[in-house]
Amino acid sequence: MLRIVIKQVPLAYKVKIVTKHERVLILAPHTDDGELSCGGTICRLIEEGKDCYYVTFSSCDDSLPPGFEKGALIEELKNATTVLGIPDENRIIFDFRVRHFPQLRQEILEEMVRINREIQPELVLLPTQFDTHQDHSVIAQEGFRAFKKCSMFGYEVPWNNLTFVSSGFVELRKRHIKKK
Repeated sequence: MLRIVIKQVPLAYKVKIVTKHERVLILAPHTDDGELSCGGTICRLIEEGKDCYYVTFSSCDDSLPPGFEKGALIEELKNATTVLGIPDENRIIFDFRVRHFPQLRQEILEEMVRINREIQPELVLLPTQFDTHQDHSVIAQEGFRAFKKCSMFGYEVPWNNLTFVSSGFVELRKRHIKKK
């Protein structure tokens, strides 16, 4: 069960999503990482009129429990990102094999470099460098390499992190969290 804690923080620590970041790219290792980790932020960005793109790197079909059809998590991803407001044409879905990203890191990097050239994002949301999941770690490391000239925010999946290090917060309203 995901627990969301909302607390007041001093204004100096809140991250203001400024208008200079018009094109935003969300990098999600798996089909649920982006919306679970920063769905409220995505909702706020779209509400502010930002052009958001969502990339997932695995369908996670190898992780499906018995009885689930292949592609079920991709359909869930499409539904979730549609609810958040990301249009179909701004969604990129790869099918790198789940839990094998370390062996595929060069291919993943090359796709990221291509996406960077095509989309030219100004802000990238990606897993934090402290994430212990092997696939998340690869997306974080290769993302920092591919998008080093962009602003980046690392998001956390609480059960994958041994520590919590924050350098900023994105202020959300109840409507953002509810939509997430």
